[in-house]
Amino acid sequence: MKKLTKTELKEFLDEKASFYEQPKFIETDPIQIPHLFTQKKDIEISGFLTATISWGNRKSILKNAHKLMSLLGNSPYDFIMNHSKTDIHNLEGFVHRTFNSSDLTYFITALHHLYNTFGDMESFFEQYKKENNLQSAIHDFKKVFFSLPHPLRTEKHISDPYKNSAAKRIHMFLRWMVRDNSAGVDMGIWNSLSPSQLSCPLDVHSGNVARKLGLLKRKQNDGKALLELDTKLRKLDVIDPVKYDYALFGLGVFEKF
Repeated sequence: MKKLTKTELKEFLDEKASFYEQPKFIETDPIQIPHLFTQKKDIEISGFLTATISWGNRKSILKNAHKLMSLLGNSPYDFIMNHSKTDIHNLEGFVHRTFNSSDLTYFITALHHLYNTFGDMESFFEQYKKENNLQSAIHDFKKVFFSLPHPLRTEKHISDPYKNSAAKRIHMFLRWMVRDNSAGVDMGIWNSLSPSQLSCPLDVHSGNVARKLGLLKRKQNDGKALLELDTKLRKLDVIDPVKYDYALFGLGVFEKF
C-alpha cells in the first residue's frame, strides 16, 4: 500500500471507523455482555469482568462471559453486594484460560470493597484521573483493587501502565464506559471522563495495522508503543482519538489488512 498523506490517512480511517462502529459489530464482540443490562452498576461490573477475560479465541471469550453472568444470577451488582458463601462456592470450576475461580472470588471481594468505598467505578476513575490520559488512574486502580489480602497470581489479570504494559483490556473497558452511545456500540454511561482521555486498546490486530499505516514504529505492543500510537491518533482527532480503534481492529480482524 502506498504511503498516504495525513489527510488521506484521516479520510481512510474515518471511513473505516464509521463502517465498523455500528450495532452489527456487537454480534461478534465482547461488548455484547454489558449491552445485556440497563442499570449502570450492572453495566460497569459486567463490562469490567468481561474485559478482564477478553483475551484468546473470541468465541471462547463470549461463551465464558455469558457463563460468568449466569453464575452471577444475571444481576452482577446484586451478586457483588449481597452474595452468600453458597453463592461463592457455586463459582468453583469457572475458568477462562489462566483466570480461574480463585481469581474470580477475589475479584468479587475487591469489587464489593470498591463499591462500598467509592459508590461505583466511575467515581473511582473520576477521583484519580489526570487531564491528558488515564494511565495513572489505571495504576492507582490496580493498587486499590489489590489492597485486600489476595493470591499473588491474581494480580496479573489487571495490567499496570507504569510497568510498560499496553493494558489493552482495561483500556477497552474504559472505551466501552466513556465513549457515547450515538452509534449504538459503546455504552457511554460515564460522563465525568472525556473520550479525549482514552487510549487505544492496543492488541496484535490493531498494532499490525497501525504499523502498516505508518502510525506505529515500535515492534512490541507495550506501553511505549501505546504512547506512540496515542500521540498519532490524537493528531487525527484530538476529541475522540479512540474511535480509530474500530478502524484498526476492523481492518485487522475482518479485512486481514
